[in-house]
Amino acid sequence: MFNNQCCNREPECRMQEVIEPAINKCVEREFFYEVPHVCPIHTHIINKHIYRHTYRPEYSCSEENIICNQDPGSCCNFR
Repeated sequence: MFNNQCCNREPECRMQEVIEPAINKCVEREFFYEVPHVCPIHTHIINKHIYRHTYRPEYSCSEENIICNQDPGSCCNFR
């Protein structure tokens, strides 16, 4: 409501506020979440033991002593 008489007489006279219709603002926000997932991974290890057989000769030696008496016989039976 405008009152000219009030504004003409008093320098600090203000007009009444006019309330406008509300302005609706839409603010779109994004929220990111980290969701940990457990992915079990099992490693099965097979140990393969391979034996290579090598052969080396291991020599041994034995000795036998044989005594042969070439005795012409006794002294009495001397020929």
